Amino acid sequence: MRSYAIGDIHGHLDQLLAAHDRIAADRRATGDDTAPVVHVGDLVDRGPDCRGVVEHLRAGIDSGENWVVLKGNHDRMFLGFLDDLKHHDPGLRSDLGWLHPRLGGGATLESYGVREAASRPLAPVHAEAVELVPAEHRAFIEALPTFYRRGEVVFVHAGIRPGIAVEDQTETDLLWIREPFLSDRSDHGALVVHGHTAIDMATHYGNRLNLDSGVAYGGPLTAVVIEDRTAHALTPQGRMLLTPML
Repeated sequence: MRSYAIGDIHGHLDQLLAAHDRIAADRRATGDDTAPVVHVGDLVDRGPDCRGVVEHLRAGIDSGENWVVLKGNHDRMFLGFLDDLKHHDPGLRSDLGWLHPRLGGGATLESYGVREAASRPLAPVHAEAVELVPAEHRAFIEALPTFYRRGEVVFVHAGIRPGIAVEDQTETDLLWIREPFLSDRSDHGALVVHGHTAIDMATHYGNRLNLDSGVAYGGPLTAVVIEDRTAHALTPQGRMLLTPML
């Protein structure tokens, strides 16, 4: 059973389009145009064209593309701010806010036309954001699922709490967890494909596959093809096997 997947995007529309092109090339080479493309979340924050990413994915799904888009923690923080200027996501450290430079919310609002969001008083910034972010974008992000299961693979944004069925996980764990998930080497009953924790390159750990290759920090955006539990990164030269670590 084949699936395609793309890691955390963070407003990099140009790299998202290139990743879709690599997937299209693999489809042509294999003659398979039925497998879904799963995006593991974090559409927004830090990058230059967050609005463009949301619109591209929303419009593609509306036009019939076989795409699955999952909700990431940055997507939830964006929604939380639009709903309430004082919102603080329960997964976020208490000393940080969504507009802090480390989180990159200002870049998201900039892409929607809200200028200098991180350096102006919060109330007018919030009012402009509510006015300028299209209702269809808010509705699209609000409706994003938090996991997707296909065959022997479960796709989530951050990971899972070991020993708990994915259907019973809290949304905050699915969007924010690092430990004890990252250090757990047990079989989860399915290959867990995720992002959220930036690393140098996509890595297959045997029981999980991390796709976040750090596009938010100048790295590439990874696209992979997964067949059962075997994964290949898609490069301009074709497939590259991601060998599971022992």
